[in-house]
Amino acid sequence: MSDETTPDDVSVIVVGGGPAGLSAALFTVKNGLETTVFDTDETWMHKAHLFNYLGVGSVGGSEFMATARQQVDDFGVDRRQDEAVTAVSEADDGFVVETSVASETQRADGEAVDADDEHEADFVVLATGANRDLADELGCAFDDDDTVDVGVDMETSVDGAYATGAMVRPEEWQAAISVGDGAAAALNILSTVKGEHYHDFDVPADAERVFGEHVAE
Repeated sequence: MSDETTPDDVSVIVVGGGPAGLSAALFTVKNGLETTVFDTDETWMHKAHLFNYLGVGSVGGSEFMATARQQVDDFGVDRRQDEAVTAVSEADDGFVVETSVASETQRADGEAVDADDEHEADFVVLATGANRDLADELGCAFDDDDTVDVGVDMETSVDGAYATGAMVRPEEWQAAISVGDGAAAALNILSTVKGEHYHDFDVPADAERVFGEHVAE
C-alpha cells in the first residue's frame, strides 16, 4: 500500500461470512474501505440459537445471520454469496484471492457470476472457522496447538493478513468472541490506513445522519 493511499483507495477482502467475517466487513465498509466478502454459507450459526449474546434476548442463528447480512449489504459491502475462495497469495502491496463459483450462483445484488476469477486487495481477513488451510497456504505462522498465531489485533505473521474466530482458538468458539475478533481486525486495518489509532465510536447524531427517522431510541 502506497504512503499516499487514502481510505477511498483501500480494498479489503473478507473470506468467510459468519459472525467474525461480517463483523470485520461492517467496520471496514462503514468507514469507507472498499470491502468484498466471499461466503459459502458454512457457518455454524445455522445450528445455533442465541440467548447468551449480550443485548440479544433470544434469536435463532439463521435469523441472526440474515440480519447481519442485511446490515453489511445496507452499508455497501460487495457480498459474494456461494463464491468460494480457493487460494490466497501475496502480491505487490497486497494480496490476490482466487475464487470459484458454480454457474447458477448469484451475487447478493442479483448479478450472475459464472467463472473462476482473481481479485486483488490491500488487506485480507480470514474468517473460515476451524478450517485453517488458506492461512497455512499463505504462509501464516501457527502455534503449537495448530491454531493460527495472531496478536490481540488479529494480524498474522503475514503483514496485512488477519485471522479470526475458530482459526485462532482450539476452543472457546462463541459468536460474541468471533464478532469481537472481526472488529479487532478491522480496527487494526483502519488504524494502519489512517496512520493513527482509530476508534469507531458513534454518537446519537451519527445514527440520525445514517438512519434518519428510523433511528432506534
